[in-house]
Amino acid sequence: MIVSAILKTKKSYVLLAAVLPFLWGCNSREEPSGPGGWLKGGTDEKFNTVAGQLRGFDATMVEVGYRYQELYWAGRDGNWDYAQYQTEKISTTLKNGFERRPKRKASGEHFMDFVLPEMEKAIKARDSVLFQEKFEMMTINCNACHATEKVSYFTVKQPLERQSPIRFR
Repeated sequence: MIVSAILKTKKSYVLLAAVLPFLWGCNSREEPSGPGGWLKGGTDEKFNTVAGQLRGFDATMVEVGYRYQELYWAGRDGNWDYAQYQTEKISTTLKNGFERRPKRKASGEHFMDFVLPEMEKAIKARDSVLFQEKFEMMTINCNACHATEKVSYFTVKQPLERQSPIRFR
């Protein structure tokens, strides 16, 4: 049963706590639940629906892409606390993505074990030149991973224009 499989991991308790009110919001297991009654069917069907809403690795990459841009501008601005925040969020986002799509994990190991820690060293040093060097290394590794995963048509390049309204002072 899906519920017992989800309960096997500690991180799943958070997801379960967030989803349970929707899954068991009605007295009958077969009635629609959740706002607007969009979760229909039994418990397993509802879990499958919610899992589909979480999506696969594409949703992970959308968030990583946003955070990649924010990291770049944080480093350019010398906003080192925000840059550190973004590397932490990139790491968390990728870990969550690997949990949903374990077959992607092998391609991301170098990034997680080497690239992000190197970026964090540059951020800790508060060194703009080192940051730019590590950011270029990060970009190269993003593209190498895309090639490994046979999606090389996703070419990552250094941002040219700031999209976010977040500024350092």
